[in-house]
Amino acid sequence: MKDSAVEKVARALDGFEIEIPSWGFADTGTRFGKYLQDAAAIDLNDKLSDAGQVNRYAGNCPLVAVHVLWDFDGDSRPEQVARQAMEHGVRIGSINPNLFQDQAYKYGSFGNPDAAIRKRALDHVFESIELGKAVESRCVTLWFADGTNYPGQDSMRERKRRFEECLRASHDRLAPGQTLLVEYKPFEPAFYHTDIADWGMAYVLAQKAGPRARVLVDTGHHYLSQNIEQIVAFLLDEGMLGGFHFNDRRYADDDLTLGSIDPYQAFRIFNEILAWRDDTGTDPDIAYMVDQSHNLKPKVEAMIQTVVNAQELFAKAALVDREALKAARGRTSEIDAEECLRRAFFADVTPALRAWRQKHGLPPDPLKAYRESGYEAEAARDRRRRRAELGPSPGGSYA
Repeated sequence: MKDSAVEKVARALDGFEIEIPSWGFADTGTRFGKYLQDAAAIDLNDKLSDAGQVNRYAGNCPLVAVHVLWDFDGDSRPEQVARQAMEHGVRIGSINPNLFQDQAYKYGSFGNPDAAIRKRALDHVFESIELGKAVESRCVTLWFADGTNYPGQDSMRERKRRFEECLRASHDRLAPGQTLLVEYKPFEPAFYHTDIADWGMAYVLAQKAGPRARVLVDTGHHYLSQNIEQIVAFLLDEGMLGGFHFNDRRYADDDLTLGSIDPYQAFRIFNEILAWRDDTGTDPDIAYMVDQSHNLKPKVEAMIQTVVNAQELFAKAALVDREALKAARGRTSEIDAEECLRRAFFADVTPALRAWRQKHGLPPDPLKAYRESGYEAEAARDRRRRRAELGPSPGGSYA
């Protein structure tokens, strides 16, 4: 591999910071039940410890997203949690309010017809924003399960206006350095209509919320065959792309390892981002976040695999020959233009990744190095003992 290609990869990866989710390290499951792992995290300290291992071996991922309801309780002091994260070599990333698990949200949160429940949801978001300020988090991420299951159940227009009001109120509580990220999802758990069902709805609601609101794109939250990179390009051009929740899917929101099903799609998304960077000369202010919760794969190993896959695909996207691509487009040569992408996608970036890892003191094979560390076995022994002392879990929640 030429030195220029190695330098391109190094520049791209040096600006590629990934946030990993706390809930990706706990025992999780589906609506049918949980599949338990001995080494799964029990509490927030375990999750931060596991996240620290991912960052130690894979690099690029010093931030940990937290879910307020799952990670904080009445005894959790934000400043203490921030120090705890630093002890494990990470920092607290995005703050995720929980607006779907409580029984009060049976008919929605911000879209609920009951004003008292909307206030309850709004108060929780306000508390989450204050929590974010205390731990110096720059993103508050909002995903809503709101919607209806049957025609006529509620007014879609009235629900839209309720969302506008609540999102504006949330935006007004932000600190100057904070961003409100509005996520969308076409269906589940509401199946007739979802209040924020696609990127266009999220775009409009974010604009109405205020200047520090942006759209969050979850790569699993789309219908089959949807062109996600077009959505990314459009939002980038509008200055409205705030962040990602990266995962992969075969059908819908499957939460599979990034690149496990369609690595070319992730490459094409990264290509649009790096093309925007090269065209404008500035790095876009995007929060790159992982949203995966593996039921079967070992938790830490799956997260390392995801980060390494993301690094590889981002590196490949950095190798697209922009000048050749521009020239091919200028002469309307579809084949030559497509080949510019295919050559980069099929390029062997192993030498460049190895050089970048060596430069940053990372192992050449992160997964192998982690397995040889013995952390998984030690964590499993410790957590088996602690679970035995705690007694049976009440169970029930997704995470």
